[in-house]
Amino acid sequence: MLTMTYEYKLQPISEQIEAIEQTLDICLTVWNFALRQRKDWCNSRKSPVNACSTHSEYIIPADEPFPNYHKQAKQLTEAKKVYPSLKLVHSQVLQQTLRTLDRAWDDMKGRGFGFPRFKNKYRMRSFVFPQLGKDPIRNDAIKFPKLGWVRWRQSRPIPEGFEIKQARIVRKASGYFVALSLQLNIDVPNP
Repeated sequence: MLTMTYEYKLQPISEQIEAIEQTLDICLTVWNFALRQRKDWCNSRKSPVNACSTHSEYIIPADEPFPNYHKQAKQLTEAKKVYPSLKLVHSQVLQQTLRTLDRAWDDMKGRGFGFPRFKNKYRMRSFVFPQLGKDPIRNDAIKFPKLGWVRWRQSRPIPEGFEIKQARIVRKASGYFVALSLQLNIDVPNP
């Protein structure tokens, strides 16, 4: 399996820019809420021996399981009934945000990295569409779920035989870009 990433500059119209910014804001909210939920769970399980609280010990009940990806993704679908703004963003984008947090959490535990950080609007700069659907590319535009056809500058052609696996929309100082993850199903020999 050969995987490559090509980056192209997007040329969205004002309504699409507004939708991209709104998606980034909602992903930021989902990330921060899910991270706060995990940190609260961890803090409720520890207490200094010499400074136990006299009136309450747990923020979260003792039998409550750890809020992992699957539990938080289920809560996300339930939250869409209460918070209609979550419906404005494609569901897979929000799930990918939770997956990224879960991967950062696992890296903290397994590889000794620090706690994942809370994000502000300058730190949350991208979101991922894990799949794009049938024929998402024309010469002058690329089609995203909930955004429609977004004009782009295709600076180089996509190589023959490669399949688009996912797309990441990135906000940079010079505009909006899309990073396409391309795969070709061939055997690559070991060096």
